[in-house]
Order: sequence, then structure tokens, then C-alpha cells
Amino acid sequence: MTDDFKPPRWLRSAHLQSILASTFVRRGRIERRAAALLAAQRELILECGDAVRLQCFVSSPPHGNGRPVVLLHGWEGHSESNYVLSLAQLLFARGFEVVRLNLRDHGETHHLNRGLFHSCRLPEVIGAMRSLQRQFPQRPLAAVGFSLGGNFLLRVAARASEAQLNLERVIAVSPVLEPTATLVALERALPGYEYYFVRKWRRSLEKKQAAWPDLYDFSDVPGMRGLREMTAKLVVRHSEFRSLDEYLNGYAITGERLASLEVPARIYTSVDDPMIPVAGLAQLARPAALAVTVTRYGGHCGFISRLHDITWVEQRILDELGGDQAV
Repeated sequence: MTDDFKPPRWLRSAHLQSILASTFVRRGRIERRAAALLAAQRELILECGDAVRLQCFVSSPPHGNGRPVVLLHGWEGHSESNYVLSLAQLLFARGFEVVRLNLRDHGETHHLNRGLFHSCRLPEVIGAMRSLQRQFPQRPLAAVGFSLGGNFLLRVAARASEAQLNLERVIAVSPVLEPTATLVALERALPGYEYYFVRKWRRSLEKKQAAWPDLYDFSDVPGMRGLREMTAKLVVRHSEFRSLDEYLNGYAITGERLASLEVPARIYTSVDDPMIPVAGLAQLARPAALAVTVTRYGGHCGFISRLHDITWVEQRILDELGGDQAV
């Protein structure tokens, strides 16, 4: 554990940290700071294998071609989520080529692929990274993921060698460790957490049905009670998994899942994360390439020291990526 992150007392609540990471309170300032990044962005539709296409936005700095960094959001987030934009504009200002990747059915991408998103669609994220590698030849990719995005990138890094990916480094902020434990934590947390994800998921399913009306009918979804029932029924109906448990185990990174990791990787997480039980860290394989930083405070993807300033974890990421030397 590190005690470097010491927010003021009024900011120590795990729930406040978690809410501030994603809500409108910090949005206006983040958007203003990200104006140059957004003005410079260009959309790419990546061919990821098996006819899968994923969307990303690439922002190249005006002062030359810097090192490429891929940013990946969490579940039901997107390329313009607060935490993604905030870090993206910091990296862009320091000369990095910033790639903001959208997972399948996230952002406004429900029309791109017939199949429904689920968290075990690792091959297409590997395919996206391979496609981006072709966009930046001779330059290794660094990648930063948040929550489920961090989980995806750690799994990608563990398979980098067999996938022939040239990854410089992977950083995961508050990554999902053991999905079953995360589901239980959401069910036991303040009611607002589960409602937040249920509401966003229902909206996403509505978009998917609108894009593919001949394939999907989610009219019974509003009658499903909570994340557990929704996940169990939709996974069995729209994936190869036969049960909820089989599916959740499919994207866990505990046990030996990260044992083959050779790409330098770091996890940042907090003891008080209301969604990711810290006990899951004890179940991780600990290859030499993996470092773990655990803080007492920080909530889920928060680590906010001042309301309208760079976050503690953003500064750590800049330091780790060598932001001062990027230009």
C-alpha cells in the first residue's frame, strides 16, 4: 500500500470519489481543457478480424508525432467519458499521440457489429490493438484502461507475445479483478450504483435494437430485476455461455490468468473501491512484469485530490509514461 494519495477530509468518501469520476460536476472544465484534443481528432474504424469493426479517435499533437497511447473506458463508458477525456488531454498536451478506443456497442457504435457486446470478447480487442499497431509502425503502443477497460488491457497484455503485439506498457486503473465479487459488491453497495448501470445498459440495448430491429427484441428487459437477472438471461440468450457463472469466470483475471504477463504492467486500485473488492488482489498471479499500487482512499477510478485539478492517478500515469520527455 502507498500513502502518497491523501485527499482532504471532505474528499475521502469512497462514494464521492467514485461519483465525481464520472458525473457532470467536473464535466465543463474537462471539456474546455480537451478542446484542442477534440479539434485534432480523426475517426478510425478498425478492422479487428472476423468482420468485427471497432471505432476509435486519434488525436495527433501539432508539434510532431509522439508516442502512441491507447485509452480504454469502462463498462457503459465511452471515448468521451470524463476520466478518458481528462487523461487524454493531459497526454495530448505533452506530445503523445492519443487513441481513444470504443468497445463494441459503446459510444455510438451499436450499428457497427451484429453481435451483442459482452466482456469476454477479448479477440476483437486484441484485433483492435493489432490494427492500431499497423497505424503506428515501428512504435510500441502504451495503453491505459479504466475499470473493465483495465481488465481487458491486462488480458491483452498477457497474450501479447502470442498475438505478436508490440506493447510498451499497460496501466490499469481500478480494473475488474473477479467479476463475481464485483457483481456481489454492486448488489450490496448503495442502491444508486446498480441502478446507474442498469439504466445505462437498458439504453444501450435500446440502441442495439434500433440498429438491428430484425435481430433483437429487448421488450422483456424492463421487467428483469437488477444486474444479476439481466446478465444471466441476456448472456444465455445472446452468447456461447451456458450460465452466468461460466460467463463471469470467462473474464476474471484472478488465478493464473496473468501468469504469462511479460509486458510491464501496473494496477492502481484502492482499498475503499465500492465496486472492486480489494481482496481480489490476493488471488492474482504475480509475474515479475506486474506491479500493484494500492491506496487507502480513491474509490472507483477517482483518486481526486482537488475538484478541478489533475488527479493523483493521472499524475502517476504521466510519470510512468515519461510525460515530461514526450515532446
